[in-house]
Amino acid sequence: MSADRFPVIAAEAMTEAQRALVAEIAGGPRGGVRGPFLALLHNPPLAHRVQALGEHLRFGTGLPPVLVELAVLVTARRWSCQFEWVAHARIARKEGLPEPVIAAIAAGQRPTSMTEDEALIYDVAMAAHATGNLPDPLFGAAEARFGRAGILDLLALCGYYSLLAMVLNTARPALPDGTPPPLAPLPGDRP
Repeated sequence: MSADRFPVIAAEAMTEAQRALVAEIAGGPRGGVRGPFLALLHNPPLAHRVQALGEHLRFGTGLPPVLVELAVLVTARRWSCQFEWVAHARIARKEGLPEPVIAAIAAGQRPTSMTEDEALIYDVAMAAHATGNLPDPLFGAAEARFGRAGILDLLALCGYYSLLAMVLNTARPALPDGTPPPLAPLPGDRP
């Protein structure tokens, strides 16, 4: 089995719940249904809750968008999620994340040219994905800079985009515009 595990649902074949969800997503800051939400439409109650959480995490945390996108890229790399990477590397560039930072994350390396905030976000995301925990010094630094609510938003960002990566990696949607997969396998990646 390769593609179309969750085929796009034609508008005329949608249930009332699916049509309502499409209208809800299209009317929000995303502006349309794409990526993981095309698969999630197969489960409207779940999709509704996932998109509401995602709307807060992507657009409502108060964190600068460039830092949100950095956390998303660390997560996409963690799960080798090609679709998530392609979509969010574009957004990260638009938000001003430097190309050397993006390239290092893609290569599975710690970027060397980050701002203090970028380094802190990177370290929090890497620790969250490695152990599901933040060591005391890292927690203290993140709390001093972003507050407790900010730490929770960062942890939720990592978890949320992990969920989307699992949906996308399982759904196997084609990459936009025939883009070749940008992420090479890392040691320990599973097929």
